[in-house]
Amino acid sequence: EDGVTFRYKDYRRDGDARHRTMTLSTDEFIRRFLVHVLPRGFHRIRHYGLLATGRCKANIARARELLAVPVPPEATKPASSAERRPPCPCCGGRMLVIESFEGNVRARAPPSHRWRAG
Repeated sequence: EDGVTFRYKDYRRDGDARHRTMTLSTDEFIRRFLVHVLPRGFHRIRHYGLLATGRCKANIARARELLAVPVPPEATKPASSAERRPPCPCCGGRMLVIESFEGNVRARAPPSHRWRAG
């Protein structure tokens, strides 16, 4: 009779305070719920917009041009290679990376030749 009571997760809080309850009037609950319902024939696309593709830098530059927004100042010079090296867990000195491996790279096609045991 007081409205609709429901549970939700507040991601700004930790621990037991994360799970909370809220009571809204029926009209307000239905209004908030229907904000998430799309019209017939529409599909929700979560990863869409200026930043979704590999061309996001070009898209942002074009948007700035169309809106006549000044170009932001150039970023500061990147740190030298000595400053980017990770610290050694034992002595705290800077480690020198000799080799790194690509992780979880899947082949796009089978190898062009097959190895034969023989």
